[in-house]
Amino acid sequence: MKTLTLKIPQILEARLNVVARKNGLSRSEIVRRALVEYFSRDEVSNQGSFLDLSQDLAGSIEGSPELSTNKALFEGYGK
Repeated sequence: MKTLTLKIPQILEARLNVVARKNGLSRSEIVRRALVEYFSRDEVSNQGSFLDLSQDLAGSIEGSPELSTNKALFEGYGK
């Protein structure tokens, strides 16, 4: 297993110590579990259709609303 060193605010260290004592676990074990849970949630949130994943981008680009119907707007595109 690899070693990771990180800096955390005192308040997080205090909470980490309390939880470790309360549950009889090492601080390292609590941090490992927290990372596993964090990455698990991230994987779940990245599932879905393309529309689901890009919904925050909808409407963020300015341009003509006629692109799907007015072929003249494509003149010179890709050259």
